[in-house]
Amino acid sequence: MQAAEKSQVTIPEIGTVWTGQGGIYAGFMPARNGADGYHLVLGEELGRFEWGQYGDESPATSLTDGRANTEALVNADGEYPAAIAAYEHIAEGHGDFYLPATAELYEIWLNLNGKLSGLVWSSSQYSAHNAYLMDFVDGWLYYYGKYAERLVRPVRRFLQ
Repeated sequence: MQAAEKSQVTIPEIGTVWTGQGGIYAGFMPARNGADGYHLVLGEELGRFEWGQYGDESPATSLTDGRANTEALVNADGEYPAAIAAYEHIAEGHGDFYLPATAELYEIWLNLNGKLSGLVWSSSQYSAHNAYLMDFVDGWLYYYGKYAERLVRPVRRFLQ
């Protein structure tokens, strides 16, 4: 009896729709802090939402792990509209979307430079009053008041 072969998945070209994965292929997120690398799938723009809980420290402190930040925000006491919108997003049967961390947004900007625009929330808190966002026009990473409504672009991970 032969061992089962690992199924081969064809990774699309960066910036193209990844059929069956719920969005655009946004490139490979390199391994960091002991975690394996993964492919990023960028979901559709969901609209403008507040980050939430202005004036409160949140449990979303990772600059690299948006999935952990989003889970922490969704399970925390308080209202975090941007994280909740990303977490509740479902596309092509996938319900594992989250609000990306700053490093994930920067990787997306590097890979899709010129194909996106707008100020997009990250899941990474800067302070009790501010959270990080990425300007997809010029690649600047800013912090801004959590009370402001900014764009939400959820992502999901594809592990091969």
